[in-house]
Amino acid sequence: MWSDKDLQQLAHRGVTSATIEEQLLSFERGFPFLSLDGSASINRGILNLSSEHQTNYIKEWDSYLDQNKTIVKFVPASGAASRMFKDLFEFLTAPYTEPTTEFEKIFFNKIQSFPFICTLNKACKENEGKEINELIEAGNYKAVVANLLEEKGLNYGNLPKGLLLFHSYEFTTRTAMEEHLAEGAEYARSSNGEVNVHFTVSPEHLPLFQKLVLEKKEIYEKELGVKYLISFSVQKLSTDTIAVDTDNNIFREEDGSMLFRPGGHGALIENLNDIDADVVFVKNIDNVVPDSSRCATITGKKLIAGVLVSLQKKIYNYLTILDSNDYSNELLAEITCFLENELFISKLATKGLNDVELAGYLRGKLDRPLRVCGMVKNVGEAGGGPFFAVNSDGTVSLQILESSQIDLSDPTKRAMFEDGTHFNPVDLVCALKDHKGVRYTLPQFVDRLTGFISEKSKGGRVLKALELPGLWNGAMSNWNTIFVEVPIETFNPVKSVNDLLRVEHQ
Repeated sequence: MWSDKDLQQLAHRGVTSATIEEQLLSFERGFPFLSLDGSASINRGILNLSSEHQTNYIKEWDSYLDQNKTIVKFVPASGAASRMFKDLFEFLTAPYTEPTTEFEKIFFNKIQSFPFICTLNKACKENEGKEINELIEAGNYKAVVANLLEEKGLNYGNLPKGLLLFHSYEFTTRTAMEEHLAEGAEYARSSNGEVNVHFTVSPEHLPLFQKLVLEKKEIYEKELGVKYLISFSVQKLSTDTIAVDTDNNIFREEDGSMLFRPGGHGALIENLNDIDADVVFVKNIDNVVPDSSRCATITGKKLIAGVLVSLQKKIYNYLTILDSNDYSNELLAEITCFLENELFISKLATKGLNDVELAGYLRGKLDRPLRVCGMVKNVGEAGGGPFFAVNSDGTVSLQILESSQIDLSDPTKRAMFEDGTHFNPVDLVCALKDHKGVRYTLPQFVDRLTGFISEKSKGGRVLKALELPGLWNGAMSNWNTIFVEVPIETFNPVKSVNDLLRVEHQ
């Protein structure tokens, strides 16, 4: 089946033929829908904490920061911003020359409010010989957009979101990346003043990110009184997935080589696995706000982190006792209740087990990576929903699921999906070490049956692409998971350029 050329290509990518054969089998059999036991809601899987509890958890986190622990802010930042400018790209190729759609009218009517207005004005003057207002007065709207999106100007249509100017201040502007640095200093600063921030970026943009760090790092260190440890990684070649044609045969290029495609954000579990940290915050690059709007974000992050370390303390204590074999029937019953009532794992297979067997079973459920996920009220935005899902061993636990993982043709499942009250805006805090301080091997906790197949094309030929289990979906399926309601004010994504006009970003 495999030619020498194929094997050389696999070796270059660090992939085994067995891995590719498993992926080909996934195309053949597809991925099963997850079995659901209901959607999670307030007081049923989602914690709605009182002011007193919130205060206590925030104190718990502040205390944890004084314990010489390594905290990392992990930011997936490799995605291109082209979708952010979809409407403006369409305007460039439209048959009309003046703003016509509602989106276009808003963009031009409020163009002076964008944080990139000064740099865009400079580009227009250099390339067109006129400033923005002069071009608009002359009806040359498309020249303005071209200078924003194309390489001759700011090239924003080809850059990642992290490098775009997001916010204006009295004397400066900040990119999305800079806002993550400022934000991290508020809740992820260790006792010695260090702030670890890690960005996953695409290889072609890595030099630009590194250049921005060289320009800005010292400025923010002086301004905020911290020491930044900033690192980068790229998605590994080994996580790309094979593409197939409509008959599920390997899709080959004209030279006979196999076509591989990026495996989606689930591939980043490998990058996260390489992070040596006690606690890691995970947050998307475009969900940041300026200093004036950040209070709710800081409170929300400290809150979910406090819940995490509080639960972790209990888990570590239970595991230490189980390791010593000095446990009683009462303690085993207490751990069972803890799993059911605080980690929300039900239908545990404990019936008929003697004490030794039960201790081993409970230990397996406790000794796993732990994550706490912020949940915001569903206001129609896209995002993974909180559900109780049935696991392969018959237990039921909390999971973040996308619509593609749910059989929406089943009226009962569709009702669960549509009745969901909350969603996760990629707001996670994760504990990655066991009670002995040993890092978990995160790929071991991935549910390989939660991938996704989509239809694409290349060179006019239809192909099928395979996405790996999502980073906060199937890639963390076998973690212990807790949901906590956080304010909707913590969710301010920039999906289109006009989102920068929202009051939260001004």
